[in-house]
Order: sequence, then structure tokens, then C-alpha cells
Amino acid sequence: RAAAAEAALTSEGLRVLRLEVPDGEEAKKARVLEYLWERFGSFRLGRDGLVVGLGGGATTDLAGFAAATWLRGVPVVQVPTTLLAMVDAAVGGKTGIDTPSGKNLVGAFHPPAAVIADLETLSTLPAAELRAGLGEVVKCGLIADSVILDRVLADPTDCLTWDSPVLADLVARSVAVKAAVVGEDLTEAGLREVLNYGHTYAHAIEKVTGYSWRHGEAVAVGCLFAAEVAHRNGNLSSDALALHRQSLEAVGLPTRFPEGEGRWEGLKEAMMSDKKVRSGRLRLVLLDDIARPVRVQAPAEGVLLAAHEAVTGGPHPKEGDLG
Repeated sequence: RAAAAEAALTSEGLRVLRLEVPDGEEAKKARVLEYLWERFGSFRLGRDGLVVGLGGGATTDLAGFAAATWLRGVPVVQVPTTLLAMVDAAVGGKTGIDTPSGKNLVGAFHPPAAVIADLETLSTLPAAELRAGLGEVVKCGLIADSVILDRVLADPTDCLTWDSPVLADLVARSVAVKAAVVGEDLTEAGLREVLNYGHTYAHAIEKVTGYSWRHGEAVAVGCLFAAEVAHRNGNLSSDALALHRQSLEAVGLPTRFPEGEGRWEGLKEAMMSDKKVRSGRLRLVLLDDIARPVRVQAPAEGVLLAAHEAVTGGPHPKEGDLG
């Protein structure tokens, strides 16, 4: 698809430099960013040019950050080719790269000049990748739009069919959820944190497993972890907790993290690197009900441990201290 895009642009008389980057999280390394900067310089990319990020979420994250930092900011156009990127990474202007300390800890807010999402690009996406993208879709339903959950439960097969009207509607609704939140809080000063529902535990899963889990799959388990925390803290009903599990499992997303058994300390340490930590204290996005997110200081560690046990199925670990 990169070759076709390059040909279309050059046919319009535009000067194009096509750069390929590694797949997945390997793209979001400082050395890859330095490579882009070097090539931008030799190409003499000026402020009258722009960067096009064509690929999955890691590629659009990298492209956005490269654009944000080159000449203190040049425009970026995002062309996501995975479901996850269409509903999450390419939308909203958050860009970044990873460090040994965690994901997306170096980045910038740099809204794209445009986002072009062509669902036909999903026709060649492996089924597992399409399913993983639904993790972010279901998350949007849980925090803001219960119609998304209705669609998922009613037509799970169509949700996994790239050219179905159901999937097109889910993409549109998910983008609308994110756009509404970002429109109120671009720089994540407060409200935008609700989009991180499920992500505190999800990022911890990714880190302790060496990023072997797909992001959307980790988010699915992270949402259930957050729901277990809220339920055990007396905020979320049993019915709402059950709806989490039903919606995720309907499209084949995981709701358990068996590899986490006996790894609470490592997960806890990873969660303490979360961007929502304030003054050394863990904060979480939880739900009081479906489509009613709240941002709170993490409850007592016993509650967190019980939620961890619920999603891992392992024995109750020794308690530590989350501050």
C-alpha cells in the first residue's frame, strides 16, 4: 500500500520520500526516530512539507512524534491500516515512542491535519489483529456509548467482518467517542484520562510479557481488571461487571491473564510507571456504571490484589504497598 500511495502522490507532482520502519513496537524506538530525523534532514523536509503515517498504531505514533519534533512541528496526515489505529492511535493527537521504563513515556500532543481511514485496508488484516482492535472499540462502549455494546452482542460475527456495515458503524461511533473527549481536553489535563480505561493494567501486562500481547487484547483484560476493582470497591454492579465479560468474550477477546499468576509485584511496579500516577500514588479510571467513568485514587491494595486474582486465577499474592 505504501508503493500505491507513493505513486499517487508523485503523479500529482509532489516530491516524496518513502521510509520503512520496523513492525509493531520495534518502530517506537529512539534509534528509529533518529533514523527518520536523519533522512528528513538529507531530504530537506521543510515546514511546507508534511509527514504521512501509513500503517498500524505504532507507525502512526512514531510518525506523529517525528512530525511534532521536526522543525518544532510539521503537519502529519495519518492513514491507519489496522482497526486499532483507526479507532485509537491515529485519532486524537497523542504521539510518542517507548523507553526501557515504559510505553509512550516520551511524546507530544500533535493533532493530525487529517486522518484517512479506508476500511478496505482491513481486508488483508489477520483475524487476530482485527479482533484485537475490537478491544478499544468495546472500551469506547463501556466508557461512553452503550449502543456499541448492543451492536457487539447482537452481531459478533459482523464485528469481525471488514466490509460489514456493523463494523463501519462501530468505527464511526468509537472515533466519535474519542473526538468528543479530545475536543474537551486535548492535552490530557483531566477528562481525557477516561480514554485510558483499562490501560493501567494493560500497559503492565504488555511490559511484563515483553510486549508479546497485542495491545487490544491487553486492554480487554485491563477493562475487566478495572471493572473487578470497581465492583469490589462497591461502585459497580454485578450486572455491569458481567456485561464487561459478555461484550469482550462475544468477539473472542481475552478476559483472563493466566500468565500473571504469581507476578503481582512486577505488574504493580509496571503500573506505578503509569502517566496517571501523582505524588507517587496510583490513580485509576473506573466506572460507576456503564458510560459513567470516574477518575479516582486507587483503592486499598487488598482490592487491587483481589481484582488481579480474579483475572489471573492465581493464588492471593503477598500484599505490598502502593503508596
